[in-house]
Amino acid sequence: MTDWLYSDIVKDHFTNPRNVLFEDEASFDADARGQTGNIKCGDQMLMLLQIKDDVIRDVRWKTYGCASAIASTSMLSEIIKGMNIQEAYSIKPEDLVEKLGGLPEYKIHCSVLGDKALRAAIDNYLEKTGRAGMLKEESTEICHCLGITDKDIESAFHNGARTWEALQQATKIGTVCGGCKSKALELLHEFAHIYGID
Repeated sequence: MTDWLYSDIVKDHFTNPRNVLFEDEASFDADARGQTGNIKCGDQMLMLLQIKDDVIRDVRWKTYGCASAIASTSMLSEIIKGMNIQEAYSIKPEDLVEKLGGLPEYKIHCSVLGDKALRAAIDNYLEKTGRAGMLKEESTEICHCLGITDKDIESAFHNGARTWEALQQATKIGTVCGGCKSKALELLHEFAHIYGID
């Protein structure tokens, strides 16, 4: 029998996920909706937020994803309650991984689904309230299938991704159509040059 690769915190959030949107929960009146991922690669995330005075009051989510995606989104949903949207917008996958007590290297990419869906939901809310683009970072989408941007690739680079395989492990880029590979590899080379890392 193999050892359990996850922390007790991950196990708890996987087996008892918080704030999940249940099919019969039609009464959750969301002010914001964000969706990310691609069902073709098996990972998709929906995030719904209730927001008042730019503070997240409540959250619901659902995902077609693995244990790591479920646990990291459950943790995220707990963290953001009572948080100002600007602060919530800046949460990064590595923050969630740390709070979960770590994830196996090959599962880190699963933690990006929740924070991307969260930012999409906040962008949706800002658009509805006449403040479109207020928090959005300037970025260029590289992987259109999964919505992965140059900023996501730069973040993965800073976290040690130097090859296509490492980048895929960190972000899941190129796992649907693969049309983004050459541009993504160009960016990795560019970041190595910019930051003086071979």
